[in-house]
Amino acid sequence: MTRTVRGARVLITGAASGMGRSYAERAVAEGAASVTLWDIDAPALARLADELGAASRGRTKVRSYVVDVSDLGAIAKHAQKTRRDVGNPDILINNAGIVRGNRYFWETDNGDDTRATMQVNALAPMYIAREFLPGMIAAAYRQSRIVNVASAAGTLGNPRMAAYAASKAAVIGWSDSLRIELEQAGHTNVKVLTVTPSYIATGMFAGATGPALTPVLDPDYVVDEVWRAMLRGDPLLELPGTVRLSRVLRAILPTRVFDLVVGDGFGVYRSMSRFTGRR
Repeated sequence: MTRTVRGARVLITGAASGMGRSYAERAVAEGAASVTLWDIDAPALARLADELGAASRGRTKVRSYVVDVSDLGAIAKHAQKTRRDVGNPDILINNAGIVRGNRYFWETDNGDDTRATMQVNALAPMYIAREFLPGMIAAAYRQSRIVNVASAAGTLGNPRMAAYAASKAAVIGWSDSLRIELEQAGHTNVKVLTVTPSYIATGMFAGATGPALTPVLDPDYVVDEVWRAMLRGDPLLELPGTVRLSRVLRAILPTRVFDLVVGDGFGVYRSMSRFTGRR
């Protein structure tokens, strides 16, 4: 793939705000042939579609669909519409995600929080990729990309976000397995990038505190790093570098020592204590 997405068809989930909006703006600025926006927030989605349409001056076809990605039927229905309206995407950015509360697991709402978190964060990326992968594979002459936005939370346990950590661990395992499967099957035109950032200052994790050596990340910095890694065809992006360090320490230290040094010493296990989230 070239150094830009010029001429590519791009689909972004969770596109109406935060990181999703930034990815969409980047795609339009670089001259994508089409940018398809999926989000559940209809008013914000409509505003963004209008803004991007004006910014592109007709160079980029902008399409928006109100999609509840926790609903498998809605995913299938809107995938069909997307293929009909703009064609199969060359670039899929699985960005949609939710995080609920800062309570202990047994204090959550009768499984509703857990179910919603797993459906949106873990199952939706799998279902969405499954819809568009056959088209990507069939177009062997075109370079395709799938970006799966996971989280550093999926690489280690963290209090007050058990379901979220589980959902992101599932994404990491699935995403990297998918990457290897595509390589093993010889579909080298499709590259899968797994992204595991720490907290990002988009409002989604408002109130959360960055552990020692792991600052809350600037959204523009993250977008730039993800974009570059995607275009290069990288398999994994860990942000910041201390995410990799904590993963290495988790592998070599006894559990109780890791809890003491990293969890308590670096403040990882206290990082969600004051979490409020997006109002």
